[in-house]
Amino acid sequence: MSRRILIVEDEAPIREMLSFVMEQHGYQAVEANDFDAAVSKIAEPYPDMVLLDWMLPGGSGLQLAKKIKSDDFTRNIPIIMLTARGEEEDKIKGLEVGADDYITKPFSPKELMARMRAVFRRVAPTVLDEPLEVEGLKLDPVSHRISVDDKGIDMGPTEFKLLHFFMTHPERVYSREQLLDHVWGTNVYVEDRTVDVHIRRLRKALTEHGYDRLIQTVRGVGYRFSSR
Repeated sequence: MSRRILIVEDEAPIREMLSFVMEQHGYQAVEANDFDAAVSKIAEPYPDMVLLDWMLPGGSGLQLAKKIKSDDFTRNIPIIMLTARGEEEDKIKGLEVGADDYITKPFSPKELMARMRAVFRRVAPTVLDEPLEVEGLKLDPVSHRISVDDKGIDMGPTEFKLLHFFMTHPERVYSREQLLDHVWGTNVYVEDRTVDVHIRRLRKALTEHGYDRLIQTVRGVGYRFSSR
């Protein structure tokens, strides 16, 4: 499943270049040319990262970053600020409002991709297929094994994908539609209630070791993976 990258940039040539680079590297590019357009694009299915210009028509990149980080549904979306403002004070402002990294124009596509990979590595280790662990529950995407205290847990491939997605996106609430997009993919038709079936199977597989509590139902919204 390709990651969605929201590109918020008012200069069309730069925005189009960034979209091309994203698609060349297997990402799905979503474009916004001003503040209001960006706000409308930060919705289901949520982007996996935002490339955010500092200066925008209708509002600033700082304002948008604050908005993203203040909402429980979007606060964990990583943000890389893209701007011509290279002063240290400006960089500090960007990082203080929640930006995960800061890259000054002009920059090369190679540098941008390296920074994106570094940010994804911090927030979602599976970009590099690194093993995951939450409170002793271990998932290895390379060997396709799930274990607790070296004891394997059996589950189906869809449940594995669901758990894999949840463990790399903790503390965020996802609707059934979002889970369908991220886990099953946008090109596959599956009914919403299918998600509930696989959530039940996932919980059943985790129940013996008490980890079913990590898969939480948020009434009227969807599901969340949380150890809280």
